[in-house]
Amino acid sequence: MCGIVGYVGPETSGRALEVVMEGLGRLEYRGYDSAGLALVTADGIASEKRAGKLSNLKEALEASPVPEAPTAIGHTRWATHGGPTDANAHPHRAGGDGRLALVHNGIIENFHALKERLLAEGVAFTSETDTEVVAHLLSQAFDRTSDLTGAMQEVVNELHGAFTLLAVHADEPHTVVGARRNSPLVVGLGEGENYLGSDVAAFIGHTRHALELGQDQIVTITPEGYHVIDFDGTPSDGKAYEVTWDAAAAEKGGYATYMEKEIHEQPHAVADTLLGRTDASGRLVLDEMVISEDDLRTITKIVIVACGTASYAGMVAKYAIERWTRVPVEVELAHEFRYRDPVVDTRTLVVSISQSGETMDTLMAVRHAKELGAKTVSICNTHGSTIPRESDAVLYTHAGPEIAVASTKAFLAQITASYVLGLYLAQLRGETYGRSPAEIMAELHGVPDKIQQVLDGMNRVKEIASFMADTRSVLFLGRHVGYPVAMEGALKLKELAYIHAEGFAAGELKHGPIALIEPGQPVFVVVPSPDSEHGLHGKVVSNIQEIRARGARTIVIAEEGDQDVVPFADEVIRVPRTSPLLAPLLTVVPLQVFALQLSTAKGLDVDQPRNLAKSVTVE
Repeated sequence: MCGIVGYVGPETSGRALEVVMEGLGRLEYRGYDSAGLALVTADGIASEKRAGKLSNLKEALEASPVPEAPTAIGHTRWATHGGPTDANAHPHRAGGDGRLALVHNGIIENFHALKERLLAEGVAFTSETDTEVVAHLLSQAFDRTSDLTGAMQEVVNELHGAFTLLAVHADEPHTVVGARRNSPLVVGLGEGENYLGSDVAAFIGHTRHALELGQDQIVTITPEGYHVIDFDGTPSDGKAYEVTWDAAAAEKGGYATYMEKEIHEQPHAVADTLLGRTDASGRLVLDEMVISEDDLRTITKIVIVACGTASYAGMVAKYAIERWTRVPVEVELAHEFRYRDPVVDTRTLVVSISQSGETMDTLMAVRHAKELGAKTVSICNTHGSTIPRESDAVLYTHAGPEIAVASTKAFLAQITASYVLGLYLAQLRGETYGRSPAEIMAELHGVPDKIQQVLDGMNRVKEIASFMADTRSVLFLGRHVGYPVAMEGALKLKELAYIHAEGFAAGELKHGPIALIEPGQPVFVVVPSPDSEHGLHGKVVSNIQEIRARGARTIVIAEEGDQDVVPFADEVIRVPRTSPLLAPLLTVVPLQVFALQLSTAKGLDVDQPRNLAKSVTVE
């Protein structure tokens, strides 16, 4: 979960503090319980760390400046072991005069046994963290080897769990050593300087050249270059790639918050995710889909695994993929999947959805699925992350960096990529079940303009949210693909405004939830298109009448031209007409804007809601 930065440059540059602080600023979305850094100066290690947001560290550095240095590591924390205090903040130092400094992302599962051993040896601890255990072990190993890379190799083979580690030592002033297991770490390649980071945002302001590290690898960077080995010491080259977005993409771009910026980037996110998916004849061609077409044709079941917002994208995908392929689709919360003895075999396709590609619960579900013989496909937004690397195939979304903790544009990109996957499978199977994949893709290419139309018409939604700043509870109703949209709307409100919010299937209303309706209760209703099958539109209009009769304040999201809702709606929010299965790409947008505006009206931190972090890299 935490954000990690490492830098080493020329002796004369003294840029380490600047580079690391800039990187931490871009990574603060990964955790903001505390922040700290360590610099390797001519006089040894100089460090500073503070509980709270990065601004607290900046204030401490202004009050007590640190010397210039060519080498540094930094950390922004989401607390696991030990509360968010100065003492528990990283880096942790060890050895005589604290000559070694270490930062860590993840959890060391066997830290207690290791700590007991160190305590028996007389080692004194100053924090409650699992990380300090590793710092002491690494210091001892360095004393034996006089080599930071060799010491890291020795220590990582003692550790169980998920971790990224970065270490510096005063005796090797121009070296940073990193190691990763089940936790992200990428290398940035510069000229006369090199970088490490939890993701490329840490160094994108300085280089677009990056190196993808594999599982269980150690990297050593110096100003002159880098060296990669496996945990067993086997040399490795790593995989170089170029980042296709620049530093400006990680800035707010004139918007008040990252979330607002990312909501407005959604037309581009959907459009870019569709780019390059078809050939000149309109047939889908997925270059990233390296599973053979013959294997995909034999699939008899699809299981989608994801967490949080991504799981709601999976629920939308279920309706579409089953319709287009007639293959049964299950949607599983990743953290439940591998603990319930799932029925998965070689004819099962397991599709994982994760914005970061590092979601630990989802990663473990993918590994379990592979153990059971399933084919695995990842839908992911982060190039080179762990889940795509460990899956059989990947469909990258192209939403660009998503900085705000509450996901918006990644959600729409995930739904879009899921549609593409479903249409590709339908094409392979030669089944159409209505319109052809080419026809649906043609309509999908028109959706970004419709999303922009929705965004251009959000003034009334913002006014409603501002008026409701004191609201204590909001309910959301939907049917068919509107049901996961309702749950996503409720989740956004819980994440950002810290109030009670629930999303219900509208058909369940009379089975219990209608008891929650009392005079003045705000209820958002996602209304299916009048073109929906099975009379769903009329059924939801009846639901609106039922709750309105009991005093609810009804805020209705309906298609342009749908007049049936008007007599029963206190507010009508219009979205352009589109095919019922594609409607979530439009209907969720007003709910995102509502949550953003309500949180803003309450004076809350939209980009960094309490107790949450962007990438959940621990179970």
